[in-house]
Amino acid sequence: MPPLPAWPSSPLRRPLVALLALLVGAVACAVGAGPADAAKSARAATPDHPRYDVTLRADADGTHWKGRQQVSFRNASDQPLREVYLRLWGNGEDACGTPGSPSPVTVSRVRGGTASGLSVDCTALRITLPTALERGRRTAVSFDLSLTVPERNNRFGREGAFRFLGNALPVLAVHDATGWHLDPYVSTGESFYTLAGDFRVTLDHPSALQVPATGRTRTGPGTPGRTLTHSDAHRVRDFAWAAGPFRTATQTTPGGVRVRSYWSPDTPAEGVRLTRRDGAAAVDRFSTEYGSYPYGELDLVMTPRFGGGMEYPGLVLLGTEEEGSAVVHEVAHQWWYGIVGNDQYRAPWLDESFAQYANARFYGWDTRDCWAPDEWTDQDAALTSPMAYWTEHPGTYHLVYTAGSCALADLERTLGTATMARLLKRYAHDHWYGVSTTADFKKTAQSMTDKDLTSFWQTHRIR
Repeated sequence: MPPLPAWPSSPLRRPLVALLALLVGAVACAVGAGPADAAKSARAATPDHPRYDVTLRADADGTHWKGRQQVSFRNASDQPLREVYLRLWGNGEDACGTPGSPSPVTVSRVRGGTASGLSVDCTALRITLPTALERGRRTAVSFDLSLTVPERNNRFGREGAFRFLGNALPVLAVHDATGWHLDPYVSTGESFYTLAGDFRVTLDHPSALQVPATGRTRTGPGTPGRTLTHSDAHRVRDFAWAAGPFRTATQTTPGGVRVRSYWSPDTPAEGVRLTRRDGAAAVDRFSTEYGSYPYGELDLVMTPRFGGGMEYPGLVLLGTEEEGSAVVHEVAHQWWYGIVGNDQYRAPWLDESFAQYANARFYGWDTRDCWAPDEWTDQDAALTSPMAYWTEHPGTYHLVYTAGSCALADLERTLGTATMARLLKRYAHDHWYGVSTTADFKKTAQSMTDKDLTSFWQTHRIR
């Protein structure tokens, strides 16, 4: 997550333990399908089944990366696809830059379509396709890509000799029943909404730099003094990497997940130990509770001043102090946003509240009587409000974490622990690699009990 000084999952946040003390105390139409099925197909989220092929070369310290990216995709809708949008989220903090300091992400030499000017503060690039893409057909666009890591400690930023490249690669925007999702970038929370796809990435970098990355990685020799890090990542929503002179260690959990840890030399040793321990335990526990972790490898990237944490598929960035980090919360995001997707701008509670609920259960926190109606000073506010609301009311955004996890804990008490466990496993299974909504979760929850949950949703502002 982005820079919010008081909550887990954000690049400039304090680690979770300290924060808590501060807080207190798409379906295709079948032959002969009816009108409803046809309507669903026409509204299907598209372009889907994306594949990203990327080759980038770094400079001496990993600040500048240049190369080429190709994106292939399919039209899942009955409506012809005449354009696509790339989201250049790495430009979110700097927008269009200045003449002396351009945007950190630039795209040029587009092939496979005609690029228009950048929009939405230089985070959206429209590409008109040469011919309309019919349903079920694939095509591709490619472009030169240049990345400059900004001088800030952030998810796309740096800390000393270490570079973080989260949300740096352009990804396809989504078109669904509501149209193109071209929401603005937010620094408090996330704006991201993507469909699961495949990434094949080759990073050419100085051999002195360790490069943890999303996916299963392997390294090979490049030109003298350089290394090629290759990564294959399947059914993921984004791709992130880091670069720097990290110290490293690798372990395999009892559940068979390879956990690779990377940390800067000034990261407290005890914090590294605790983060490695809890990260490995969390990935196995959540595999049991929600469904097996499918990516095989998980990278934990630790530095002392990053603050809180930020989640990406198969890789998390963690501010790590002596008492540990927000690793459990961030590992939970592998399921809640990563595997079970959601529109993070329009329904942030579906990933943050769920990840914090998982975090609370992992540590065994006492959540009895945790719901606090007095914290909701705006009577029209909802736990399910979009980022547009929380951006206008930044002082209350913490409710997505605290009230959200509490609401799910109260739901567990309402349904019973065993039923809640079955609910979450079924909900994850039904939306595995897909996209969920609040309505989907409410429907699944109601299907698990004879109790009418209407008043529960009303009390807990789940609308």
